[in-house]
Amino acid sequence: MFTVASYNIRKGLGTDRRRNPHRILEVLHEIHADVVALQEADRRFGARQSALPAELISQGEYKAVPFDIRPGGIGWHGNAILVRHSAEITDCAPLLLPTLEPRGAVMAELRLGGQALRVVGMHLDLSGLWRRRQVRAIIEQLRHRPAMPTVMMGDLNEWSLHGGCIREFDGLHIAPTGRSYHSRRPVGCLDRIILTPDLHLVSCGVHISERARLASDHLPIWARLNWMPGEKDSGALGQQGRDRRNIVAGLRRLFRQ
Repeated sequence: MFTVASYNIRKGLGTDRRRNPHRILEVLHEIHADVVALQEADRRFGARQSALPAELISQGEYKAVPFDIRPGGIGWHGNAILVRHSAEITDCAPLLLPTLEPRGAVMAELRLGGQALRVVGMHLDLSGLWRRRQVRAIIEQLRHRPAMPTVMMGDLNEWSLHGGCIREFDGLHIAPTGRSYHSRRPVGCLDRIILTPDLHLVSCGVHISERARLASDHLPIWARLNWMPGEKDSGALGQQGRDRRNIVAGLRRLFRQ
């Protein structure tokens, strides 16, 4: 059994208008997840360095998946993935999305306790039309990856419980985590966790604590999962592997010019 979590950290800026990366990590320690997808993990202006420095992360229970696209950053367009130090990272890549504004997704293929798991972190557009296009783009790219159980999670910016871009996840399971935005008075289920059928949902929810209400305008969501018997190395998404490392190399060159 393992736990995943998704958290829009708003660049470390809390509802008290204080920027405090240590507080974000304290909230993550409260959740005690094995894998965490972060959104808005980079500063918006300038060099867009991480709001959570990799050195600070590594001093605790996590390490950042090394996308190494932008110097000083830990992800792609604010999306990052943290895993426990014991997790094996077998591959990782950004997922390119159709968009009018800076949006993106990231993917990591892992082994947790010797079992395969793919994790996608995403932050989708404010426009419903572009959100649907982005979900389709993510799923299409995953179909060209090796087959394995997959968790997709992040800030979907989707207010509808069942409509909009949620319809694009046909055949997948949407964990009923609950309302996560705004952290002071949650009214919207903007943050979601989506599973392939080869993963069993044990429990899920929104993490609520006084620290979490202060740390960001979103509350983190979580899900406790297990692999279905006989399904630990197969998945509904993915067929044959197609290496995406050339995308990463190209992006590195672009941002270091």
